[in-house]
Amino acid sequence: MRPALPAQPSRADISAIVRAYDDTVVRAYCWGRFRILHQRFLTEIGQYLPREGHVLDVGCGFGLFSLYYARLRPDLRLLGVDKNEGRIALARRAAERLGLGNVRYEVADARTLTLAAPLDGAYMLDIVHHVPPGAVEPLLRQVHARLGPGGRLVVKDIERHPAYKRLFTLLLDKAMDPKAPVHYWDRPDVLALLERIGFEAVSHSMVDLLPYSHVLYVGRKRA
Repeated sequence: MRPALPAQPSRADISAIVRAYDDTVVRAYCWGRFRILHQRFLTEIGQYLPREGHVLDVGCGFGLFSLYYARLRPDLRLLGVDKNEGRIALARRAAERLGLGNVRYEVADARTLTLAAPLDGAYMLDIVHHVPPGAVEPLLRQVHARLGPGGRLVVKDIERHPAYKRLFTLLLDKAMDPKAPVHYWDRPDVLALLERIGFEAVSHSMVDLLPYSHVLYVGRKRA
């Protein structure tokens, strides 16, 4: 059974998160991300996160979604990691402006991150297709090793089919960052990889009005 959700942030809450950034370009980017990854998607993703405990945001960027979940669930303790120092600095300043003491940020590669305590949950939102294919399994294995029994890894990404949706997403990915690597996975390959690592994995499509091929994977660590 899926856990009952607490009250959702209003549009004013989302506006407050975006305004907490002190860079106008970043604000515009964040509005774009909220429009692409709709609030109902974030609610759908959030239902698989614990109500309390330690949660890892892998490749957090500017911290947009960890700020969202920190504001939504004050009993969570969120850690966002990203290799980009500038983005982490912006995330830290935004969290301070919002008065959120339950989220922190570190400049780190999730594949080599050392945590003192086990995780209760982790998520990756549109990260896997920007990771070189050979590095995806080591990354997922590192997260799996840090999760406690029954802990969930939630992965929102883009699948390869149908082709016209993949092309639409590719054009937008390249427009946002022409140098970023892009590799979209077939859904059965991701599910097989999660199972091989030690997750019980399921997936479902996330329907959007725009032609994105969103797919959500949920992996539960076997006891």
